[in-house]
Amino acid sequence: MAGFSGGVHPRGCKNLVPDGVGICPEPEKVYVPLSQHIGAPAVPVVQAGERVLRGQLVAKKAEGLSANIYSPVAGTVKEIVGHITAKGKKLPHILIENDHTDESIFLPPLAEITQESVLSRIEEAGIVGMGGAGFPTAAKLNVNGRADVLVVNAAECEPYITCDNAVMLCYTAEFLAGVRHCMTACGARRAVIGIEKNKPEAIACLSSAVSGNISVKPLRTRYPQGAEKQLIRSCTGRTVPEGKLPVDAGVVVVNVHTAFSVYRAVEENLPCYERIVTVSGRAAERPQNLWVKYGTRFRGIAQYCGGREVCARIVSGGPMMGEAVFSLKECATKTVSCLLFLDETECETKISSTCIGCGKCVQACPMGLSPVFIDAAVLRKDYAEAKRCGASQCIGCGCCSYVCPANRYLVQSVKLAKKIIGERKI
Repeated sequence: MAGFSGGVHPRGCKNLVPDGVGICPEPEKVYVPLSQHIGAPAVPVVQAGERVLRGQLVAKKAEGLSANIYSPVAGTVKEIVGHITAKGKKLPHILIENDHTDESIFLPPLAEITQESVLSRIEEAGIVGMGGAGFPTAAKLNVNGRADVLVVNAAECEPYITCDNAVMLCYTAEFLAGVRHCMTACGARRAVIGIEKNKPEAIACLSSAVSGNISVKPLRTRYPQGAEKQLIRSCTGRTVPEGKLPVDAGVVVVNVHTAFSVYRAVEENLPCYERIVTVSGRAAERPQNLWVKYGTRFRGIAQYCGGREVCARIVSGGPMMGEAVFSLKECATKTVSCLLFLDETECETKISSTCIGCGKCVQACPMGLSPVFIDAAVLRKDYAEAKRCGASQCIGCGCCSYVCPANRYLVQSVKLAKKIIGERKI
């Protein structure tokens, strides 16, 4: 079956994290962000001084695209505060003081499993794309029968990150049950779990456990194998038309952790208030996969794992598409899959120089773009030309910058063009 063109082969660095999943200690205070998803921030439904239980709704989804937010601990709501985020801005968070009673509340059990009830439960539980995009999952799966294939993104192609691999190995049956519930929700007749060949244990485990209309598709280890359009191409041979969505090719894509969260919501009646996070890097003394409550500050995670606050770089997400951490006051959210503490051997300080016209960025781009021409258009502030060169199709994978011998800031330049094109509606 056809794969995708372009891509790169960065070092995996996945062996730093041992097998198994630990539990990050609950902090004394959690700062629960009202915006952990694409779309409008959730609207608080609690007030200062109110006691809440773990699993209690604290912010209801806004009109349009949004998602519910639940308390990750039992305790007292102190206030709605402005707290630092990954963008360096202070945005509204619900500050809850943990009383460590562990009192919990659950969603009501479903009377029956139907397409409507599963979609409703996914929306009620506040589940979003947990691979990093944060798109509300109920909206994604509600495709009115237009998709016949569910593709499960188990590629986990970013270096260091192993949280999805941990789910597949430690919660195999639960994950596969979640896949079936996602199939029910979107009406897919079959599911394909696309997983890179550098995870032989997970491939063997899933292959022995799947049955019926769910199959496992081992994929070539090549970044960005987990990008949506590339994954669809590799798993189904179908091509998503330019400017269209996967559903236009009859496909819906969900992430491993998203499917696992669907299982927890449908069968265990648990809303989305925690996730597994990979903590790794050579500047972390005890790298591991951890269950982390949303609203836990990065500093608490760092202290538990021995992550050095003073190191070469701290990154939220993978090294290719993640973002440098502005402050360890930032908090874990539904979309934070990884926290990296990198030393000098894992980072490079590069000085950009003039493009030498080698064309390596063009060869590496999995979308078939010419980043060098988009970069030149951005330097001229000719964003119409940048759009003509396909800037809007960029998936932000960073392959162009990774291979550039002149150390050009190509992915940043293309992302800027994409942002401005969208804002100005060019």
